[in-house]
Amino acid sequence: MKVKDVMTRDAKTCGPQASLAAAAALMWENDCGTLPVVEDGGRVVGMITDRDICIGAATKNRAPSEIAVGEVITGEVYACAPDDDMREALETMRRERVHRLPVVGADGELRGVVSMNDVVLRAELKADGEAPELTYADVVQTYKAICAHPRRELELSQRQQAATA
Repeated sequence: MKVKDVMTRDAKTCGPQASLAAAAALMWENDCGTLPVVEDGGRVVGMITDRDICIGAATKNRAPSEIAVGEVITGEVYACAPDDDMREALETMRRERVHRLPVVGADGELRGVVSMNDVVLRAELKADGEAPELTYADVVQTYKAICAHPRRELELSQRQQAATA
């Protein structure tokens, strides 16, 4: 299964100069938890999430209408292409611990967004005979990786090393 078979094509976007308040309003109006941040021409320069908005607003000591999206995004963009295999996109989500990926064309322009919500809705139970293209196991493995807490994993690893020393 290709990313283009699963992704949301008409993703709403904002620019890095948009305010957190404007980004939050777009999310509210469009029932989404993230927006690709694009520069002129549609090139993706980041992603802003509802969590980014909350933490940015709480830590900047200014009104959300006075804080630019560009002030709170990391600028790191983990993306996939429309023709990528969906399992490759899931691997990127697991590795980078993200729930959503912008889907970009060869020209670097946004084509859509693929989210864990999209994946969950397409997953199927493995039955006798032909295996489904996206399984419940794919979903669970990806969610486990996304939800893992790096600090807890480090602490567990350190405890295990101390116990065997």
